[in-house]
Amino acid sequence: MDVYWIGGGSGAGKSTIARRLAARHGLRLYDTDAVMAGHARRSDPASSPQLAAFMAMSMDERWLRPPAVMLDTFHWFRGESFDLILDDLAALPDGPPVVAEGFRLLPELVPQGARAVWLLPTPQFRRAAFDTRGSTWQIAARTSDPERALAGLLERDELFTERLRAQIRARGLKAIDVEPGLTEDELTALVEDALGL
Repeated sequence: MDVYWIGGGSGAGKSTIARRLAARHGLRLYDTDAVMAGHARRSDPASSPQLAAFMAMSMDERWLRPPAVMLDTFHWFRGESFDLILDDLAALPDGPPVVAEGFRLLPELVPQGARAVWLLPTPQFRRAAFDTRGSTWQIAARTSDPERALAGLLERDELFTERLRAQIRARGLKAIDVEPGLTEDELTALVEDALGL
């Protein structure tokens, strides 16, 4: 399967850029966020213990823990069920190349030598993106302490982005810093260059 990979932190514009690239270059789109629920149902608790634990938690148990704990125990950040992404891609029928995108595409799991790039948003860009989408309070509002939950989620996401940065640097992979003022056209061009499109 011929795949272009776009990973990165939440709110970095991965989905937007992947959709633009798919339309511009005739690629098929694989959105890892869209298959999360299905992957959760298909996952084996023995190989995805953090996912099994997460699914048994209340919203407060999930989102009112310290940000560092949320980072270290969040199943998708640990690469659980990544094999299901690879299974999905392998099962696609013959056709044009695929652009796969999502935060689940961790540097240590994407196939070695793949055409891949990671988008690393600043905290300011992430918050603005969430506000623009109307998703800022989507999770936090379902807890007993939305303000605390939102602060924790934003800090967790920042910690995740910095972890990605360190992993990318250690492996000599490609990353793009996504900062306020960077337009969709500019980011699209940067990603095209990074992926050789």
